[in-house]
Amino acid sequence: MAYNQKYFQENEFAIKDKHLKYYLSPILVKNNFKHGFFTRTSSEIKLSLLSKYLNINNTNCVLNQIHSNKIVFGSKTQKNSRVDADGLLSDENNQTLWIYTADCMPILFADKRKRYVAAIHCGRMGLENKIIKNLIKIFYDKGSSKADIIVAIGPSISKKYYLIDNKTLQNFYRRTAHKNTITYFEDERIFLKFEKSELIPLNLKKYAHIQLLNENIPNTNIDISNLCTYESNYDFYSWRRSKTFSRQWNFISS
Repeated sequence: MAYNQKYFQENEFAIKDKHLKYYLSPILVKNNFKHGFFTRTSSEIKLSLLSKYLNINNTNCVLNQIHSNKIVFGSKTQKNSRVDADGLLSDENNQTLWIYTADCMPILFADKRKRYVAAIHCGRMGLENKIIKNLIKIFYDKGSSKADIIVAIGPSISKKYYLIDNKTLQNFYRRTAHKNTITYFEDERIFLKFEKSELIPLNLKKYAHIQLLNENIPNTNIDISNLCTYESNYDFYSWRRSKTFSRQWNFISS
């Protein structure tokens, strides 16, 4: 199935003298889901202020992200300490699910009929640990139809700048084995093209797309941002570019 990245709509607002830019997925906008993929300016603003200026009077749900496949319901985050996990699923009305990223993919999900929403933090380890599969299973268990699930993969590192060694690639291939995985690696000629000593580019967004298709999500229900966090130094933090511990926020509201 065709893999296509697209332009996400750019928006901004100001808090005092600070302009905050964020991006919107066309498919989530079309289906009236409040969401946003923020740029690096968001890291300096408290979530309570971000919510206020976005006119969201919701409960903010946040995780301590650990590169796992663990997913929790939004109500489980309302304690004194943050829950260790990498996925959030709404289980009440008026919840805002927040994910922070700096090269990994912020992936937002919604059921356009039942109005459930979810958000995951997903990099290479998330793909290996099948966090996408785990989340889609929860949607299906809650009665969602594949035709109703829509997905937006936000700004994250592009293939050009995500380089790994051959051993890491071999491990990735083994842990993500599927007939479509094999097709992907054959198409890319990954194992044949590179010497063992070379670093190899891996397209995380493309493989997330494959995993979504593997879970029967229609290609027409998937948006993929064309923005690269490594390349866009002015807009985004990137761990691979500068080893920063700063992050940008991403959200979706129920």
